[in-house]
Amino acid sequence: MAQPSVRKGMPPVKLSRREFERRYRSRYKDPAFQSLRRELDALIAVAWDAYANARKSPVTRRAGEGFADPDYDVSVDWLAARDAIDKAQQSHDDPHAIPRVLVINGSSRSEHTCPGEMSKTWRMVESARSCLSGMGFNVDVLDLSRLTSEFGKQIHPCKACVSTSMPLCHWPCSCYPNYSLGQTDDWMNEIYPLWVAAHGIMIITPVNWYHAPTGLKAMIDRMVCADGGNPDPSSTHGKAANEAKDLELKGWAYPRHLAGRHFGLVVHGDSIGAETLRRLLADWLTDMKLISPGSMAECDGYIGYMKPYATSHDDFDEDKAFHEEVLNVARTLGNAVELARKGRLESADKGLLDPRPK
Repeated sequence: MAQPSVRKGMPPVKLSRREFERRYRSRYKDPAFQSLRRELDALIAVAWDAYANARKSPVTRRAGEGFADPDYDVSVDWLAARDAIDKAQQSHDDPHAIPRVLVINGSSRSEHTCPGEMSKTWRMVESARSCLSGMGFNVDVLDLSRLTSEFGKQIHPCKACVSTSMPLCHWPCSCYPNYSLGQTDDWMNEIYPLWVAAHGIMIITPVNWYHAPTGLKAMIDRMVCADGGNPDPSSTHGKAANEAKDLELKGWAYPRHLAGRHFGLVVHGDSIGAETLRRLLADWLTDMKLISPGSMAECDGYIGYMKPYATSHDDFDEDKAFHEEVLNVARTLGNAVELARKGRLESADKGLLDPRPK
């Protein structure tokens, strides 16, 4: 096969010095910053130099032994993320460690910002956490509502490197932080190890306009590197698209970095879309080779169907069946993890080779 070309032709995005400064200063509209005008001018000068010279990863070190190109300079941020993932994998693989379950709050709603009230999802998360802790698991909670309510919590959008070539999508993601573009404070390097350490993943989420809430969808997109991603950025010398294409065409194994973990789902709504979103989430997770323990581990339904939003917490109080369904998802997931850890629960497709690994 002939080497495919790297296609170009999109409109330029490079800012002028004036526009860069305007956007940078717009972050400091609080009059309290006026007394720091001279200091801000100095910061802008340094930030412009970093932007103009595309210093994405200003602090690097030699990759060293174990990498395809030991002399390639790798971002220290990426190396720290890789090390955290390796440590989490060791914990996951330790047969003597207490198994872990990650419970994810997919709701963006929080009492600590504009809505002024906790979400029903959070109440379900607390129930699931209590249940799983009572079953003897170590439980981590990933509260994605912190994206809307906590300073410095961001999940930047996926840049779709995989659509250029799978080896260009690094595991963990190397697109961020990008200091030259101000794309920092990315949460995903803390999130990846939570998934890796977990033996079970339980996602509890509302449905927003037929789909996943913004924060949950951002995390989903950024998890693509766990499904076939390249653990060695030196093999593509960073983001060299032509090298990645060549590497893929030589044969790529599409490593499933999270394969074998079990999952549970709770999706709730008030009128539409819960069943659709639950199916989409299940399809996504099974595509990454995670395992559903069965129908009791996947729940979708409606709370206060077609009733006012103002009374939705009261409606949830009264819906004892939904409370029990949430607990059943946690119980089923917990039972599956326990059985799998004891070697008494194996996937029926164990040992089979996927003829289409992509």
